[in-house]
Amino acid sequence: MQESVIQQTASFVKDRLKNAESGHDWWHIQRVWNNTKLILETETADGMVCELTALLHDIADSKFHDGDEQIGPRIAGEFLHSIGVDADIVAHVQNIILHMSFKASLGEVNFHSKELEVVQDADRLDAIGAIGIARAFNYGGFKNREIYNPEIPVAENQTKEAYKNTTAPTINHFYEKLLLLRDKMNTTTGKRIAAQRHDFMDSFLQQFYAEWQGER
Repeated sequence: MQESVIQQTASFVKDRLKNAESGHDWWHIQRVWNNTKLILETETADGMVCELTALLHDIADSKFHDGDEQIGPRIAGEFLHSIGVDADIVAHVQNIILHMSFKASLGEVNFHSKELEVVQDADRLDAIGAIGIARAFNYGGFKNREIYNPEIPVAENQTKEAYKNTTAPTINHFYEKLLLLRDKMNTTTGKRIAAQRHDFMDSFLQQFYAEWQGER
């Protein structure tokens, strides 16, 4: 039963996101799903809740829906109810989707579970390292943002609303989110992988600035 539900969910998500922006498409979902299963090898949590959330967490990302933070949990819930998933599991998945994003952590957080820790780490791992760099510049291009502008300072300690409404260059995003994620990881596996990916981003930025200044 569990395997059938997960496979039905995977098929639903793959079809729905077939035309999504490539940083938030099916391949992103698949990577987060794989990260989730990897983390579950060393963490005690409800695997079904974790896998369903990993699959559905970006089913309707608010930044592509006029900032509506309820649309993702709603669509996820409607689908899971339609295939007969227990109401408690559905509610748990919806709560994780609503609270797991980086921007959610900038506001008031009134929900927590071990399953949230697992999927949050799995998603954050895909936001850093080589793939994280690729996704950042892909989204920056999608939004027609500058790659870098040394005249635009990094915004520190942003509020949730400020983060949601930023139009800053992509390089700023490293300091406003990506480089902060290593220290926000929850699980042992997440922390281990994040440390290496963080170092890779540091190396990339050193090379970037050297090239920008014509030093290499």
